[in-house]
Amino acid sequence: MKNCFKSVKQPAKKNGLASTNEESPFAPFDWWLFTIVLVLLSIGLIMVLSASGIVAEQVNGDKYYFFKRQLLFACVGALALWGAALLPRGWLYKIQYPALFLALALLLITLSPLTPSINGAKRWIPLGFFSVQPMEFVKIALALYLAYFMSSKQELIKTFSRGVIPPFAVTALFCFLLLLQPDFGSAVVLASILFFMCIAGGTRFIYLFFSLALAVAGAMALAISSPYRLRRLLAFLDPFQDAHNTGYQLVQSLLAIGSGGLGGVGVGASKQKMFYLPEAHNDFIMAVLSEELGFVGLSVVMLLFALFFWRCYRIIMGQRTLRDRFTSFAITLILAMGAVMNLAVVMGVAPPKGVPMPLMSYGGSNLLATMLCVGLMMNFSRTADVT
Repeated sequence: MKNCFKSVKQPAKKNGLASTNEESPFAPFDWWLFTIVLVLLSIGLIMVLSASGIVAEQVNGDKYYFFKRQLLFACVGALALWGAALLPRGWLYKIQYPALFLALALLLITLSPLTPSINGAKRWIPLGFFSVQPMEFVKIALALYLAYFMSSKQELIKTFSRGVIPPFAVTALFCFLLLLQPDFGSAVVLASILFFMCIAGGTRFIYLFFSLALAVAGAMALAISSPYRLRRLLAFLDPFQDAHNTGYQLVQSLLAIGSGGLGGVGVGASKQKMFYLPEAHNDFIMAVLSEELGFVGLSVVMLLFALFFWRCYRIIMGQRTLRDRFTSFAITLILAMGAVMNLAVVMGVAPPKGVPMPLMSYGGSNLLATMLCVGLMMNFSRTADVT
């Protein structure tokens, strides 16, 4: 398979992203990208306030509980964003292995007796005021490693022993640890990141075909062997057949989306968030947004995401070196997969899986990781040639 990023461009004229390929603290950022993120984050904060008020007041005695925490996470994320945006590129390219080992250690901690089991899964590390979900940072660590491997091993990428086994083995290790939590959906996310990075990197099609076939067969075997996963899969195929049990969450999500109509019922007026739709302020916040803002509001948000990823695409293709291109592509892939998979679940296109919507869903780990990714994309925008 041909390497999608093999060719690089010569220095371009001054443009909307950056006028130089020399990394400099004074090189301009992509302020369009930053503005779009700021608008999406603001909409997300408003929707968290709207979707979580009832639950927060009932459970915590403060209807602003989740909103205040999300606002705090956003402030911490803003610091992470600017830190990543100003990080010297040389420093970033020295941490791929330390980041991998740190991610591995965090996943091992989640499986230890030190962490509690929540709803039958061990995915969080409690740190007093909040809990950390290592998976959000595992994605970034794996992305940095795969970008390094694909860019520096181009002469080996088409070989099986040295071009396929190493990245597949590293990804398989993380997927195995995630399955032990258990977190089947996150393992699928990591495998998907590897797959798309291999396509961009130029891995032979025959290797990708057989690995995809094995992955699908393994996923089906895991789903069939687990009664819980099998029920969720069957509920996805026809959620209304068991609308009061396994298909309940998806049915409530579809009812919220359908109730919004063209213009929505108004911000704060959602009925599904009144203890009908589980995880209304988390993974299913887009269903509440659809109900309150309607088709028009949802379309505006989707347009903003489309513009965001268009700016990311321009940044990727504006890089002059393979390392820069692969790294910016991998970071964009994390954000794009989060958005696409969340919408797919909320709209019933994919089986239910807890995938937060970037910049919108409640959650400190996801928001911090997302802001880190945005900061890295702003970092790369300083060295992007866009004609």
